[in-house]
Amino acid sequence: MPGSGRKWGLTIDNRTDQRRNIFFSTRAAISYFKYLHAKTGTWTLAAAAYNMGEGGLIAETMEQGISDYYRLYLPIETQRFIFRILAIKLIVQEPGKYGFALTRADCYPPLKFDTIRIDCFQEIPVRTAARAAGTCFKEIKDLNPEIRGHYLAPGSHTLLIPEGAGKGFKERYGNLVKQYLSGRSQRIYIVKKGDNLSGIAEKYSIPLAALLIWNRIDLTHPIHPGDRLVIHPRSMDKQ
Repeated sequence: MPGSGRKWGLTIDNRTDQRRNIFFSTRAAISYFKYLHAKTGTWTLAAAAYNMGEGGLIAETMEQGISDYYRLYLPIETQRFIFRILAIKLIVQEPGKYGFALTRADCYPPLKFDTIRIDCFQEIPVRTAARAAGTCFKEIKDLNPEIRGHYLAPGSHTLLIPEGAGKGFKERYGNLVKQYLSGRSQRIYIVKKGDNLSGIAEKYSIPLAALLIWNRIDLTHPIHPGDRLVIHPRSMDKQ
């Protein structure tokens, strides 16, 4: 849940959702589990609280007068959650006992990457970072799933890029950012009565999808007279 994520140090907003990042989310989950274990006294109760909420578990233990997980009546979803955890634990400990013959070949190969840190003084397209890393938009998004949308928000970012791409990255990135900023034209369109997003996009010969991306909106977002929309003429947006 967003509230729990923020409580344990994750950034969750309309630009970034660190719950999607395996490294950030795992560290936060470990801290949360340790806290729940210290509060409940057992790992099974800690896992139950993680699944159904700390308040929900406390309410059930108080109402039922029981603090032993195996004697508590809890929601089916939570029961199944704990069952899966225990089943995985037993199989990993003794795979042969349960008919599994696990080898290294069955494991996912380690993810190899370089880590870089960049500063954005204004919004910068993810594709600019991708070009600096010698890769594509998709790979940067796959390596950094916490990034929402198509742009890096102003501020500092720690990004994962393909292994080997870190060497010379900052210089390439800096040059590409300069090119992007020098070649980009922006105008502000003031919405008038009777306007709609499709009509505005057609008026400026730009894709409707681009208009939505530039303004962080979707087709369900109503526009009103006086609203300000960012428009980048296509001839000036070739980066």
